[in-house]
Amino acid sequence: MLESLDSLFRKRVGYGGSDTLTFADLPALLAATSLALPFENLAVIERRGLPITRDNLITKLLIRNEGGLCYELNPLLYFFLLDNGFNVSMVRGIVYDAEARTFVATGHTHVTLLLRHQGMTYVVDTGFGIYLPLRPVPLKGDLVLSNNGEFRVRPAIGENAVLGDFVFELKQQHKDTNWRIGYVFDSRHAITTAQCEEIRQIITEHPASIFNKRPLVAKLTERGSTTLTNMSLIVTEDGHVTKEPVRPERFSELLALHFKLS
Repeated sequence: MLESLDSLFRKRVGYGGSDTLTFADLPALLAATSLALPFENLAVIERRGLPITRDNLITKLLIRNEGGLCYELNPLLYFFLLDNGFNVSMVRGIVYDAEARTFVATGHTHVTLLLRHQGMTYVVDTGFGIYLPLRPVPLKGDLVLSNNGEFRVRPAIGENAVLGDFVFELKQQHKDTNWRIGYVFDSRHAITTAQCEEIRQIITEHPASIFNKRPLVAKLTERGSTTLTNMSLIVTEDGHVTKEPVRPERFSELLALHFKLS
């Protein structure tokens, strides 16, 4: 008998919680997921991406033990939460590029999740690089604290309201002193894996996509985060940042050492 997505997911992220997952269990689950599943674009760079389906997500992330981008990581979590009885949906958003001070040219290519519990709606996101809220973030504006930063969701106003009805904002631990926009999303329109596949194709092919230019692998750690490209390795521990150049011949070694990827 084939192992279930639920069983494979728990094994992959090392979550040893109760069989009956509750809302109160989600912070521990999200923390475990953030430490286990790298945010990475190697399949895009190597032109070996799989269409976004439930079975392909299981194969890539849970059997091959790879990481992925938002259109893979969050749909996988979506299916896991759905299988555990949660009221959850996928929606799409547009990411704000803080350095360029504009929204990305690839449009609404971020996939995030909305979870409804006891009359309230929350953002749940395990596919936003190292800027992950490690607990559900309510749409009503309450501040959520994680050991990696502060997060909140507020109604979109002004020009942002054209892009969606809510804004996901954050202050990264040890870095941001002011709130900044992560992305604007539309809570009114749920999407399916078919739309996630459209997003995968945009990220793979669009000239403005930052994910089809060079390899990027990142994930949170117990004390900070680790980010690897073909140019550098950046390790943050307790707010202290070290950066070292990466020679081409060392990339695979560092990939295995820090992310258990080959």
